[in-house]
Amino acid sequence: MWVLPLSGDKKPFPFLKTPFEEREGQFSPDGNWIAYQSNESGRFEIYVQPFPAPGGKFQISANGGAQPRWNKNGKEIFYVSLDSKMMAAPVKSSPDRSLETGTPAVLFPVRIAGGPVPGSNKQQYAVSSDGQRFLVNLAADEGAPSPITLIYNWTPQAGK
Repeated sequence: MWVLPLSGDKKPFPFLKTPFEEREGQFSPDGNWIAYQSNESGRFEIYVQPFPAPGGKFQISANGGAQPRWNKNGKEIFYVSLDSKMMAAPVKSSPDRSLETGTPAVLFPVRIAGGPVPGSNKQQYAVSSDGQRFLVNLAADEGAPSPITLIYNWTPQAGK
């Protein structure tokens, strides 16, 4: 996993160099942490490490995970479990570069196109800035046409 600075000399540098497959790196909203998935345990799990300074690695997922995304508030990491559930894990960072992690919770089942760990490194979902809505590239049912539904100017009704 490499980092490409957008200012200064703009020279890429390695963030992680291991014999394992690390991918889907995501900077925290404050830029002090990187969440990523790695198969170093034998299956993909979600980890977080401080950036840019070296520091401890923190495992976020409990039973496998892929495609991490930070909540914009920096207090939660979303990911897809290997059994196809959208998960949310609470995190709390400290100025001393330590991270307090909570128990991941299931948000909802999800059928990500290509499965939770697709062969390509394409992002398969996005999270709204308030962490309350998800835009997901769902897998189509076998043999069914794949309609595209676009909803615009929609506002939720109070109490529903």
